[in-house]
Amino acid sequence: MRFASLGSGSRGNATLVEHGGTRILIDCGFSVRETERRLARLGCEAESISAVLVTHEHTDHAGGVARLARRYGIPVWMTPGTWAARDFGALPAANDLNCHESLAIGDLCIEPFPVPHDAREPCQFVFTDGQRRLGLLTDAGRSTQHIEERLAGCDALLLETNHDLEMLAGGDYPPSLKLRVGGGLGHLSNVQAAEVLGRLDCSRLQHVVAAHLSENNNRPALARTALATTLGCSEEWITVADQEHGFDWRSIA
Repeated sequence: MRFASLGSGSRGNATLVEHGGTRILIDCGFSVRETERRLARLGCEAESISAVLVTHEHTDHAGGVARLARRYGIPVWMTPGTWAARDFGALPAANDLNCHESLAIGDLCIEPFPVPHDAREPCQFVFTDGQRRLGLLTDAGRSTQHIEERLAGCDALLLETNHDLEMLAGGDYPPSLKLRVGGGLGHLSNVQAAEVLGRLDCSRLQHVVAAHLSENNNRPALARTALATTLGCSEEWITVADQEHGFDWRSIA
């Protein structure tokens, strides 16, 4: 199993997970042309995507989903709340996703789980091929026991480190936006992400990716330091998913 990012941040998000003959795109916050360009950088074509899973309706995650799905006839899965929150129009194959039920798509099993975020019915995912587990957690204002139960024992984690607390507090966002970002339905800070890691069984971890960094309220070095300190590893071992390039393929052995 392997995974990669087309880009991660407030201007667009998309993640690829692949195993065997199955390639799944999680979210698509880019135009079709930009998605095609970013896929090509990873050696992929849009025709090869088996399915699109949508975490929630916000434009940086869902803005490009409908056009991409219609252009290439890709089936789409999302929660009923996400369907209701945004007009996706007619899609070639639209499927409801239950946050509390696993599903199989080709060679991958997907375990969705709900997260606290200011969206209608947001979720995140664990992917497994039966032996290896990849956990994704972004766009969550806080962690929960249920989230940490789902992420325990993963072989790889893509974990939101959206903001540094001091940078957010001293930045130029209006007070209402600071409260939204830093609130319980907003985004995980570096400190919160490190605390999540500290409560998980990390004995099998091969990869940790810091994701969804704010370009205004965080720095890659700060995110790396927070996660590496908790894990007791070198900062260079932590991958950072950036807005322009995401990150290249990472294989889970």
